[in-house]
Amino acid sequence: MLVVQKDVRIELRTGEVVTTSGFFAVLLVVMASFSLYGGPMSQRLVVAAVVWLSVAFAAVLALGRAWQREREESALVGLVVSPLSPSALFCGKALALFCFLVVIELLVIPLASLLFAVDLLVMGPGLVLIALAATPGVAATGTLFGAMTVRTRARDLMLAVVLFPLLSPTLLSAVAATRELLGGASAAELGDYFRLMGVFDLVFITGGLALFGMLLED
Repeated sequence: MLVVQKDVRIELRTGEVVTTSGFFAVLLVVMASFSLYGGPMSQRLVVAAVVWLSVAFAAVLALGRAWQREREESALVGLVVSPLSPSALFCGKALALFCFLVVIELLVIPLASLLFAVDLLVMGPGLVLIALAATPGVAATGTLFGAMTVRTRARDLMLAVVLFPLLSPTLLSAVAATRELLGGASAAELGDYFRLMGVFDLVFITGGLALFGMLLED
């Protein structure tokens, strides 16, 4: 929680992560609404992809800026030599990223619902469940591989190259679940997608707890 509080206080003071990644995600949704919206028939196909692509790209931007803070003035060294365990550092960084992504989703989902004529009162609870199932895995994976690439020279490029293929299972599951939900399926009928996202979350949260310390070692 100390790490979470640190990241959240810095973000409240500067607004760098949420402002940059949130603006990018909103811009992507707006551009997609003008270029891809083809009426009610294509609504559920387009909005599902737009929402989760926006979140995925925003997550990379948020990660890049969040880890850049740790590189400045040897802040990462201070975290590593602090009396906090590596698993606590991982949980703190992942929870902070989770909070940032939730804020971005609170911007993206209502905006996409407005621009693509989705009834948020009807679809909102299901979309919240999908977001809660997918976001922890995105945050855990991003934190783990953000730490892996933090010392590399082309870190932003490496992070995107490594992260997107690994996020494919949960992103595809989230897109498919959102598409089916907007097509009229109930949340109970999306059990397979929720289970797949749950397995992904469990694997990368467990992997992060186990491997984070090794990735931070010189």
